Amino acid sequence: MELNGSVEAPKENPAPRRSLSSSPGLQYGALVNSVTSLTTPESQNPPISNRQAYVTMAVLCYINLLNYMERYTIAGVLLNIQTFFKIRDSTAALLQTVFICSFLLLAPLFGYLGDRYNRKFIMIGGLCVWLLTAAASSFVTESYFWLLALLRGLVGIGEASYSTIAPTIIGDLFTGGKRSIMICIFYIFIPVGSGLGYIAGAGSAYLTGDWHWALRITPIMGVIGLILMIFLCPNPARGAAETNGEGVVAKSSYLEDIKYLLKNYIFGAVTVATGILGGAVGTTLSRTFRDKVPYADPLICGVGMLGSVPCIFIIIFVAASSIPATYVFIFCGELLLSLNWAVMADILLYVVVPTRRATAEALQISFAHLLGDAGSPYLIGVISDAVRSSKPDDLNWSFHSLKVSLLVCPFIGILGGAFFLFTTKYITEDSKAVLRLIEGNEVLKRRTQNTSMPLRACLSMPTIQFRSADCKITSLFILRMVLRKYLLEKKV
Repeated sequence: MELNGSVEAPKENPAPRRSLSSSPGLQYGALVNSVTSLTTPESQNPPISNRQAYVTMAVLCYINLLNYMERYTIAGVLLNIQTFFKIRDSTAALLQTVFICSFLLLAPLFGYLGDRYNRKFIMIGGLCVWLLTAAASSFVTESYFWLLALLRGLVGIGEASYSTIAPTIIGDLFTGGKRSIMICIFYIFIPVGSGLGYIAGAGSAYLTGDWHWALRITPIMGVIGLILMIFLCPNPARGAAETNGEGVVAKSSYLEDIKYLLKNYIFGAVTVATGILGGAVGTTLSRTFRDKVPYADPLICGVGMLGSVPCIFIIIFVAASSIPATYVFIFCGELLLSLNWAVMADILLYVVVPTRRATAEALQISFAHLLGDAGSPYLIGVISDAVRSSKPDDLNWSFHSLKVSLLVCPFIGILGGAFFLFTTKYITEDSKAVLRLIEGNEVLKRRTQNTSMPLRACLSMPTIQFRSADCKITSLFILRMVLRKYLLEKKV
């Protein structure tokens, strides 16, 4: 049922409470089917109108945007930070490592708290920690890099509280197709925030002449988000969207929750194993064949993508008849897909000049999320709903409609593999062009030290153009430098 009005508790006598621990018949997957029976006698929260739900959604999206802006602002001014603190690349990388580690370690804790206590208060507390620590990190002096790293870890605490709880709030405000749309919109702000983080960080440092201001933008904007959350966001009952506002009660311990979630341990284990193994195999193949075959990297990625297509196709149609066979093909498909993770990142580094790699990485991340996990769930859901609409009451047809919608995945695999194979035509020339540009800059630096260098010799340097899909830049700035030097010599 979609949220077409306020979420109000029905006046009928409610079903008795049940808990996960006291319901022996509640097996894997049964919680979703039995969610309407796990309700409280009446809602502990006031009714939530459609308007309030949309306002809450807007506030959550705004804070999610700031969340990822703040996360990637550091990357936009990383060179400034290295210069200010006089640290090496490995030390500078600790800022992101500390942040991610604190984020990962505390996400389960906030997940536990979010399932048991007032989620609005938890998010408000986390946002306060985030704003204070992010703002404080902009005042660290050059002899206290360790303090900056510590504050970045505390920023991870605040962001973990929000990132784990906000999607569950959306899930309790909307349901059905509307929920899919709202979740899609919420996650679209991840790549948008990531890109804006780079832009805001580098831009503010350039305009103010001080990189510290890059770390003050998101806290200032975050204060607005905090105020909006305090006054405009409700704390909906858990499961309110599915139960007409009543909410769901599941009196179970944290250990019981973990055991319940580990019903999916086979799929999770397969995903973890194939991710690690695929990354290692892809890197090994790249190192083995790169010297022998210059275009080996995109070839490995393309073969992996195309090889996964039949596996995905088989998974879709075998799942209903043989679970063991399904897991076998899931393993093979995910292994082949995982070949390109490390290799693709390596490709990006050697076809883009060093001064543009951060921008290229930002674009790659943005488009990966935008064309991947941001819109794909909604697209598959739309196709499934369209197929299902012809027989809405037939459960078998519902399963069939989902299988049909998942056929988009093999098609995208073929498309991606074709693009990788097409890249083999240009990658060798592009990588050489980057090397020529880097070597040309070094030669130019040495020549500009000699004031008697003729202008014609500089103008004879070739203009380099990269023809790859993700990077088209020219070396026209070389001419600008030479002309500037020529004018200075004339004045002298």
